[in-house]
Formats: sequence, structure tokens, C-alpha cells
Amino acid sequence: MEYTRPVIRIDVRRIGMTNFRTIITLEPGKRGGKPTVRGLRIAVQDILGWLASGMTAEEIVADYPELNRDDILACLAYAAEREKHAVWIKAAA
Repeated sequence: MEYTRPVIRIDVRRIGMTNFRTIITLEPGKRGGKPTVRGLRIAVQDILGWLASGMTAEEIVADYPELNRDDILACLAYAAEREKHAVWIKAAA
């Protein structure tokens, strides 16, 4: 069976890798200190999970009107920046 859902291209350059810092916030008392969007109770990992499950940015914004497309882009930029600094440890054989 072929996957026929349209591919949505999201250009993280539009928001810039440094600009996500104005959208992604860390607050110790919110969501266990996880990064959230603009201090809302919506975590970056929530949005990444929704995207990974197949939701489009438009569907997320429709379900959560307090979010906008730049918030989604900021989550992707944040994840990309974190991935640059990920440390991989080889498991013992």
C-alpha cells in the first residue's frame, strides 16, 4: 500500500535557528521544566509527537488555536539545534 498523504514542506530557515529562543521557553513549574511554546502548557515534545504521528502543522493549529505556524517551526528549529549537540554513546557488545 502506497502512502498518499501530501508532503508538507516546512522551511525552518523562515524562522531562523536563533529566533526559536523567543518562542520556546523553559519554566521550572510548567510541564516539569520541559521546553514549552511561549509559556503555554504545550510542550515541544507534544508538537513533535503530533508531527511524527502524521498531523500537519495546519491540523495542529486548527486543534490548538493558541498556536500558530511559527510556533510549529520554532519547535522544529529547537529540535534541530538540540540534535546538533546530541552525544551518542556506543553500547558495550
